[in-house]
This record gives sequence, C-alpha cells and structure tokens, in this order.
Amino acid sequence: MARCVIVGGGPIGDYGRARAALGPEDYMIYCDGGLHHAPGLGAAPDLIVGDFDSHEKPQTDAETIVLPCEKDDTDTVYAAKEALRRGFGEFLLLGAAGGRLDHTLANIGVLLMLDGAGKRAVALDDFSEMEIVSDTAQVPDRWPFFSLLSVDGPAEGVTIRDAKYSLEDGRIEAGYQYGVSNQPLPGRTAEISVKKGRLLLVRVARDME
Repeated sequence: MARCVIVGGGPIGDYGRARAALGPEDYMIYCDGGLHHAPGLGAAPDLIVGDFDSHEKPQTDAETIVLPCEKDDTDTVYAAKEALRRGFGEFLLLGAAGGRLDHTLANIGVLLMLDGAGKRAVALDDFSEMEIVSDTAQVPDRWPFFSLLSVDGPAEGVTIRDAKYSLEDGRIEAGYQYGVSNQPLPGRTAEISVKKGRLLLVRVARDME
C-alpha cells in the first residue's frame, strides 16, 4: 500500500529537501495550515483535514473533512487516526517539527501513537529526521550526528555500536539525557537496539545555521 504523508502547518524552509523525500505513490494528507506548503511541495492533496482556523477552506475537488474548532485531537492527530483507519502502514510527517515547541512535542506523540500501532513513521524537518525506536535502528555515516532521547519513560537494554560513543545494555531516562549528539564511525553504520521501552531517534543532517 502507498505511504501516507501528513503535512502540518509547521515551518518548512527547505522545500527541496522535503520534495526529495516524496514518492510518486504517496498519499498526501494536508492538515489545515499545512495547505500553505502545497505549492512548495508540488504535491496535490488526496485528503484535507482541519478546522480551518489557520487556512481558509479551499474550493477543491479533493476529499475534505471539516473538524470542529473545539476538540481533543489536533488536526495532525486526527489525520493520523484517519490514515490508520484507512489501512496505511508507513508514514512521513512534514511541517510537524521545528516551529512551536508545544506542537513539536505533540507531534512526537503522534510518532509514539503510530509506533504503538505497529507502524513505521518518520518526521522530517529542515535539519533532521525523527522516528521512534522500540527494537532496532541504524544510522549510516551520511548522517553526521544522531541523538537518542527518552520521550516515553525509561528505556533499558540500550546498546549502541559502531558509533563514537558506544553503549552496552544501558538505560536512558528523561531525567538524564546522555544520548545526545553521538556520531557514526567513519565508513560504518551505527547500530542501535532497545530491549525494553522506546526512544526517539533523531538523525541530524546538519547543524542549524
């Protein structure tokens, strides 16, 4: 089945980077203010979701779900739940990080929700990509840095190999985030495994300018 791309209203400064991550078969869901990104992404919506407090409701033939302004789910959360209902198994989130901190943290919650549903989900911003690790993951050396962060309680049995800072059967928790700014060894792929719990893996493409 096609991958589902959910576009939120957060900042996208490097549209070239975002466009390079898209594929021709992607199913595009735009969430309210995310519609501002449609021209830069060059991808038409397959579904539009929102309460339209950040963007006027467009006149379009694309399927549109109008949400109430007062609700528990953010537009992005609703879009992710709707995509799960429609059977998508892989997700890319754009415009979901890098703007308001509260929105970024809430969208990390979307990654956790999708991981809990057994789906792979990545959030891409101008400087990095993020995903939840609950078993194993890799970081090729084309990524100059990576961080492992506790966002869902303590993670145990954390092992990192082929990286500048290795770890064997460690524990990472929110009160002591010592997994920040590691580096794959040159010519190697860093290998990460987690025995219990979940971590946020942030692969960093470049420092902020």
